[in-house]
Amino acid sequence: MSRRKIVRIDEKLCTGCGNCVSPCAEGAIEIVDGKARVIREELCDGAGFCIGLCPTGALSIEERDAEDFNEEAVEEHRRQREAEKAAGSHRESEIFCFRCRSSEADLPLLPVRRQGKSEWVCVRCLPALIHGE
Repeated sequence: MSRRKIVRIDEKLCTGCGNCVSPCAEGAIEIVDGKARVIREELCDGAGFCIGLCPTGALSIEERDAEDFNEEAVEEHRRQREAEKAAGSHRESEIFCFRCRSSEADLPLLPVRRQGKSEWVCVRCLPALIHGE
């Protein structure tokens, strides 16, 4: 353990929307029992890409004693998630395009701000959104 930056999730503010899940390239955040959770400290690199997508401000970066970030654990976690996807297992934290309801398993999704809200749009619907169609 060492003193380092890590994501903190305020359970009282978290609505379980899942907006923070996909931006976490390491897979450290999942929705568990309807709330976002850092599932394993060693997976969180503290970069904070998840923070700006939280509509309630439930996520922040704090500096505290935590397990060291472990890239090997991240790679193993990624392999495990890919195996789950290949097996077709549904994850509670799966997110969908706000326009066509495609899931992140179908197409890459990107975060967007629309009418003051953070939402997800798939790469197929993005051009129409940009061009106002």
